[in-house]
Amino acid sequence: MSALDSALFAARRAIARGKPAGVTHVLFCKTDHFEPVAARRSTVARERARMRTWLEAYPRLAARHWDSDGVVPQHTWFYPAEAYRAEYLDQLADLAARGLGEIELHLHHGFDTSASLRARLEEGIARFNAHGALVTSETPARRTYAFIHGNMALDNGLGDPRFCGVDDELTILQETGCYADFSMPTAPDPSQARKTNAIYYAIDDPQRPKSYDWGEDAAVGRKDQDGLLMITGPLTSNWRQRKFGLVPRLDIAEITGRWPGTPDRIERWVRAGIHVKGRPEWIVVKVSCHGAEERSFEPLLGAAADGMHACLEARYRDRPGWRLHYVTARELYNIVKAAEAGCEGDPDDYRDFIIPPYLNQAGTRGGRHGA
Repeated sequence: MSALDSALFAARRAIARGKPAGVTHVLFCKTDHFEPVAARRSTVARERARMRTWLEAYPRLAARHWDSDGVVPQHTWFYPAEAYRAEYLDQLADLAARGLGEIELHLHHGFDTSASLRARLEEGIARFNAHGALVTSETPARRTYAFIHGNMALDNGLGDPRFCGVDDELTILQETGCYADFSMPTAPDPSQARKTNAIYYAIDDPQRPKSYDWGEDAAVGRKDQDGLLMITGPLTSNWRQRKFGLVPRLDIAEITGRWPGTPDRIERWVRAGIHVKGRPEWIVVKVSCHGAEERSFEPLLGAAADGMHACLEARYRDRPGWRLHYVTARELYNIVKAAEAGCEGDPDDYRDFIIPPYLNQAGTRGGRHGA
């Protein structure tokens, strides 16, 4: 067993026992397939009501919670480009300007060619840029974004043109400014990558679908790797909920009304131990949700959300040897890149390591509690 393997084994064993070796940092990232237009029984009146709920309830929730850095819970709204509404993007940009989260790109598409997909992405990016999203606040500004595939068919991963149709999607994403994909896990769908519970780089084969099945792990000292960075969420087995009383159910770390963020799930997510190789003390917990659906309001905005954050803070903010960090997708990417560069210590120092805040966050104080 190598020195790296020994260190990783010791860290995982310590985490499982609840006694981390040194300080263990939990990076908690909420990625939301945020679809107010596509949600069930959509009308303009219902869409606006959904947005009002978020504008009113999320700031109240965030004000009651904070991490080890004093940062309030962060939310990353992956808004669907094909359902663009200027009104709703302006409202999300207002939440971002208040330091409560960031906007990224979501896309449902099908029967596309490489050219038509590129055009869809370019149009969506330009529209989002008008709201200060996907464009950095530096000079000169950069256009960049994180991506989630709306049909769970990244890189034609379902093999059905109705849900994608583009075998070189990973290449097109990179060429249009995508810094990382956050689509996985999609189990039990066949689009699920074979590589799980990992942060890795997928090399595109433009002649074949599902090039993200495997890839090279992100690792300390392994900088400037080729491929698209894949930041995956925990994929674990839930033995408390079994099919037919025998087979454990899959837990893909999606927060729903039926499956809120309970203490036992949070523990499983952390124990999955997703990290940059060589930096096992920085544990990534990327969860997903569909926040614009009314059935998601309770686990994301109500008492169940309060319970989830209270559990996170009691276990990983207030316990000796642990630190909790609420991060956006962009901040998580920056911390991953900092780890690759050999940075160590407190991940809070690297939230803006490569990609600075987006334009609609200029002048905010990073969502610090009491700011």
